[in-house]
Amino acid sequence: MGICFSNASDNQSPCTTGHFSSASISQTTSNTTSSTVSNVSGNSQFSAASGSVDEVYPNGQILPHSSLRMFSFTELKAATRNFRNDTVLGEGGFGKVYKGWLDERASAKSGSGTVIAVKKLNSESLQGLEEWQSEVNFLGRLSHPNLVKLLGYCWEDKELLLVYEFMQKGSLENHLFGRGSAAQPLPWNVRLKIVIGAARGLAFLHASEKQVIYRDFKASNILLDGSYNAKISDFGLAKLGPSASQSHVTTRVMGTHGYAAPEYVATGGWCLGMKRVKYGFGVVLVEMLTGLRALDTNRPSHQHNLVEWIKPHLSDRRKLKDKMDSRLEGKYPSRAAVQIAQLALSCLGPEPKTRPSMKEVVEKLEHIEAVNERPKEPRVSSRHQTAYRYGQQPLHHRSPLHPRHDVNRAYPLPRRAY
Repeated sequence: MGICFSNASDNQSPCTTGHFSSASISQTTSNTTSSTVSNVSGNSQFSAASGSVDEVYPNGQILPHSSLRMFSFTELKAATRNFRNDTVLGEGGFGKVYKGWLDERASAKSGSGTVIAVKKLNSESLQGLEEWQSEVNFLGRLSHPNLVKLLGYCWEDKELLLVYEFMQKGSLENHLFGRGSAAQPLPWNVRLKIVIGAARGLAFLHASEKQVIYRDFKASNILLDGSYNAKISDFGLAKLGPSASQSHVTTRVMGTHGYAAPEYVATGGWCLGMKRVKYGFGVVLVEMLTGLRALDTNRPSHQHNLVEWIKPHLSDRRKLKDKMDSRLEGKYPSRAAVQIAQLALSCLGPEPKTRPSMKEVVEKLEHIEAVNERPKEPRVSSRHQTAYRYGQQPLHHRSPLHPRHDVNRAYPLPRRAY
């Protein structure tokens, strides 16, 4: 979940427009387990399509009802071997994430059982019930190939836990900025595949009339499965967009330093939130190109903020080449890199209204990928092209030991007299 401006979440009024029903997403903060679980699993009403499998609905869907499993704390304690340190996958603002095995008869050593990721609230965390509920309410009903799957949850006494599908390749952040054998550098085609997947996930969230505002888009929240398919995670700070009667709703500024648009930091408005997400996507594109973190105080002072430092270089092909990630080893199509840089610039534009929609971003990225994968046609020299233009065969160097053959039957050469 990263370092956030604010981890507190303000209350949200029910919305009644777009693709969401009047019940909306529950923000109940009941002190009893039973009432909260009921609200989380039952009252998070979206209007929905039928079906429940991403493979059947590749463009995503809103499920008619949540099918989340309610886990007991004992189950998750056993699955993670009592939350042992050697099962820790990572740690964020909410708490630590552990690797676990659901089958009670399986173990880590046997390698069997369903592998899961369990996020456990840190008792000292500033995040808490509302973020936990937001995760359950959104991911419990939203289904898309590029959104991480929430399998279930647990709330017993003060213990708040979330259970997700296990993502074998970890986060994009680890691969871009990590070092050592565990962090293998990503080749260009894989990087492009990842940002396309993340863009599709955001486009799905923005597609409905009642958009879901995902307010913490960053490299650490882009998780990768075994085939490097990208899935957006961490909906603790997500909100529904304003209703038709709300032209602007002010909320406290949330998100991660380095990814937030300047105007969002200044106003924190929901109406700017959609544009802010696009800005954050532009930041991730720059990170993908350069292999550098959005914010790094270990760099020289004028380079702390990646966007402020790199932005002037993105429009210049030669300067961009000097700033490309050295771990790519120059193995990338320069034209595609320039196009990605131009797209990043449009997402980072100073005027929020001019930033492209996520649908436009997806279309642009898919076009870049298609051109990149298209087989190159063999080049023909200009001399050969000129010969073909006049209906002639190309000239070839002849050995004086080989006689010249007539190549133009319409105008034969005179026969040689002996």
